[in-house]
Amino acid sequence: MTTSVDNRIQTLWEGCLRNDRKHQELLYKLLAPKMLAVCMRYAQDKDEAQDILQEGFIKMFKNMGNYRGEGSLEGWICRIMVHSAISRYRKAKSTILVDDFAEQNIPVSTTQNGNSLETNELMTMVQELPDTYRSVFNLYAIEGYSHQEIGSKLGMTELLSRTTLYRARTILKDKLMKLAIRERHCLAG
Repeated sequence: MTTSVDNRIQTLWEGCLRNDRKHQELLYKLLAPKMLAVCMRYAQDKDEAQDILQEGFIKMFKNMGNYRGEGSLEGWICRIMVHSAISRYRKAKSTILVDDFAEQNIPVSTTQNGNSLETNELMTMVQELPDTYRSVFNLYAIEGYSHQEIGSKLGMTELLSRTTLYRARTILKDKLMKLAIRERHCLAG
């Protein structure tokens, strides 16, 4: 099945390179759900993720000639989405110190079934992180960037990237512990 999807993407891509609007629309419709999931990792909500998605596809269509055929086309498009999210973050970045968020308490809701952590709940926890924490966490834990690369992309030192990741993980661990305590209380009561 993957091969047929890859072949479909390649066929649509060739049409896009000929500036065929129908092929562009079909490629968008085929890849948008998967790319939206990538954008959601960096956005505070679905509206922001959709904005990043649109910006990413616009960049992709403007720069189609830059794809050299090395590696997967879908991977190249995914990187454009990540870079679009980073660009959006940089534009919106204010001069708030990382320490300002260290003791932020973000409410955690209990799980729907009362006894297990679901993927969407974990994603919600990540989305509730302050912008800098969320970006560093995603770039390191999900995308696999080094702290040096993250620092370069986000305009921070490598040490600040490491510290921010540590604090993001601390916030997530705290949320998970609170959730576990709530679940134990629900099961006991």
